[in-house]
Amino acid sequence: MPILILLMALFAASPSFGETPSEAPPPPVEQGEEMAPEVTIVPQKGGVIYEYRRGGQLYMIKVVPQVGLPYYLIDTDADGVWDKRLDDIAPYSVPQWILFQW
Repeated sequence: MPILILLMALFAASPSFGETPSEAPPPPVEQGEEMAPEVTIVPQKGGVIYEYRRGGQLYMIKVVPQVGLPYYLIDTDADGVWDKRLDDIAPYSVPQWILFQW
């Protein structure tokens, strides 16, 4: 009798194994909300400069010289002082989001 109950429970649950979970649609984008930063490419004699802006404010500059490795200038706390990074991973930058602005 216990085997019969176990088999009935397995057959009752089997249709749910074949179903794929439905994915929830992404939340709608509000009007005026930017999805990606605005990138301005400025070619110069010694290389190329990429200016990254979000909300009209310049927050990162990538400098790609013709000779040498690219480097980044990042304004981590929006005070106008640029911090230099030589590659994408060192040193780590802690993610910072603007929660309130006035």
